[in-house]
Amino acid sequence: YVKRLNHYINFEIEVIPDLKKSNNRSIEQQKNQEGELILAKNLSGKELHLFDDNGKMFTSREFAGFLEKKMASGLKELVLVIGGPFGFSSKVYETAVSEISLSSLTFSHQMVRLMCVEQIYRAFTILKGEPYHHD
Repeated sequence: YVKRLNHYINFEIEVIPDLKKSNNRSIEQQKNQEGELILAKNLSGKELHLFDDNGKMFTSREFAGFLEKKMASGLKELVLVIGGPFGFSSKVYETAVSEISLSSLTFSHQMVRLMCVEQIYRAFTILKGEPYHHD
């Protein structure tokens, strides 16, 4: 899907390595450490959106419309972030513009990576009127 998406937009995936489990680190400490790694990325002039199970749910067509509005707004770069196993720190939530939910179900963040990229690809095929998506 990444190769296919590059036909439409400049698209890349950046993976922040999982933190090693430690009995000395609480869940909150782990979320804070992961949050620091996310926020250490150059987010200046970029809009941050989080894939989060408590976020807004979209249909595929609605998500395509969301992306279309972002592109039409003149935004140079949109950053979509998938959290670690315990979610995001409060600082990451404060920095984000919105939260998007893929499902009411819980998935591993590794599986969500594939589903997010596929949905972004699906959105662009919808916007271009290509026959990938079927209602």
